[in-house]
Amino acid sequence: MMYNTNYLGMGLIWWFVWIILLFWIFALPYSIPGQRYKKDSPLDILQKRFAKGEITSEEYQEKKKILEKDLIKKH
Repeated sequence: MMYNTNYLGMGLIWWFVWIILLFWIFALPYSIPGQRYKKDSPLDILQKRFAKGEITSEEYQEKKKILEKDLIKKH
């Protein structure tokens, strides 16, 4: 017996569903679980603030010591 396979109809709709799902997972810039972008650590944020000139060198050193102590305590 020969069956006539037809890729239109529901088969075509499922292709669109899969394409939209894959686009949503990989292309949209929303924060989704398992995202591929690394979030900034508190030390990274502190370094950026220092680089922008928002805090002085003394403030940077003080806060860096505090963050490093907290990091050591956690590990």
